[in-house]
Amino acid sequence: MPLPVDAPEAAKREALIDAIDGLRLKDPEVSAAIAFTRSQKFFFLGLIAVMTLGMVLLQRWTLMLVAGIATAAYLITLIDRFLMFWRGIEKNAILRISDEQALAIPDDELPRYTVLVPAYGEPEVIGQLLDSMRAFDYPADKLQVLLLLEEDDAPTIEAAEAAHVNEVATILKVPAAEPRTKPKACNYGLHFATGEITTIFDAEDIPDPLQLRRVVAAFCSLDSSVACIQARLSYRNARQNLLTAWFTVEYDVWFNYLLPGIMRMDAPVPLGGTSNHLRTSVLQGLGAWDPYNVTEDADLGVRIKAFGYSTAVLDSVTWEEANSDTINWLRQRSRWYKGYLQTWLVYMRRPGWLIREIGPLPALRFTLLMAGTPIIAVVNMIFWYLSLTWLLGQPDTIAAMFPALVYYPALLCLIIGNAGTMYMNLVGVREGRDPLMVVAVLTFPLYWVLMSIAAIKGAWQLIFRPSYWEKTAHGLDA
Repeated sequence: MPLPVDAPEAAKREALIDAIDGLRLKDPEVSAAIAFTRSQKFFFLGLIAVMTLGMVLLQRWTLMLVAGIATAAYLITLIDRFLMFWRGIEKNAILRISDEQALAIPDDELPRYTVLVPAYGEPEVIGQLLDSMRAFDYPADKLQVLLLLEEDDAPTIEAAEAAHVNEVATILKVPAAEPRTKPKACNYGLHFATGEITTIFDAEDIPDPLQLRRVVAAFCSLDSSVACIQARLSYRNARQNLLTAWFTVEYDVWFNYLLPGIMRMDAPVPLGGTSNHLRTSVLQGLGAWDPYNVTEDADLGVRIKAFGYSTAVLDSVTWEEANSDTINWLRQRSRWYKGYLQTWLVYMRRPGWLIREIGPLPALRFTLLMAGTPIIAVVNMIFWYLSLTWLLGQPDTIAAMFPALVYYPALLCLIIGNAGTMYMNLVGVREGRDPLMVVAVLTFPLYWVLMSIAAIKGAWQLIFRPSYWEKTAHGLDA
């Protein structure tokens, strides 16, 4: 039974303990509370030792092998990404619920719905948030909106109270405790959730007013094995600067084409951080969110698939604020990359089990997405350096790294891969976007440099601060 917001302090303490340690105690094998298991530490240290020994004894062959493996990884990842895009571009790849279908369900047949809105240090966007919650077309007596605020975040609490929060939402104060992460707050809020369906919105979100009704209609039309419906995300401030334009191009390709493609290929769907709508009973049965994973959304998407459920992607847009500040963007993106690696490490503790549960190809695709995305972003910086060095002086060491068997596939990745990626970006902005977004597509390689820097930072933090949540500032689009 859900707890009332004014539950006794003892009950709230138990809820907090479960929010922090529930998943770790229930199923430690899928918890990121420990970043690296002992066997993983031995594996990576052994790998470093072998590479170091190879560089001392067989430098040329070692460099050639590393370049060959990296090139093969590039090639496989590019092919897989193009296949995702191809499947996602099909007309029926994304689930569509018309306004008429959404409004056709009588109010008395709608299920109870819980909306969790975690916020921390965001007083400047609370007014907009409450306006977005008021805009929902859903019966007020069946809609529970819980504004999850840290109990020591006085500015945000005061801003919410000043904006008459009680008219549309209930403030639930999350007790101060480590880890200070969004999933911990959501886990705590889940103990008070009364809805049959639970969703999350970020404080700066402006969702489609009919999104909740569309989700209900979608669940009614889908098999009971569908545990989650992910709505599309896009950015409202694409024209603010070049960074927001790049970010918008990336998101449009991801949520319009790649994510539906992943769904159609029966692979684990890395959920977005907001607008994922879940059957509450299934969410609770899966152990909810991992408070130690800094991309709790992507992790939950993998767990949904690994335990026999699936995710659908819905054509209903939630407008978000794209990061317009480079340092702020790097903090956010490095956290995402770190969380992808966390998630991959968690499920690589039992690779045989993962393959049995989801199948060999989906498991490979999971590795290409969760590990390949950040690792390739790191390796990009190395390959760019090698290319620049080769152009400036053509040293023999670099020539030795790329014999014909490695050089021509690498050249293929460089030409076809980059051209194909630019093509996907052009397709992503071709409908409903400002023509000036083409400028962002043509300058997109500069964005890859930022991605590489963020990936290096995220990989470094994975080793030294694995569960540290770097807060993203919002309200910068004004």
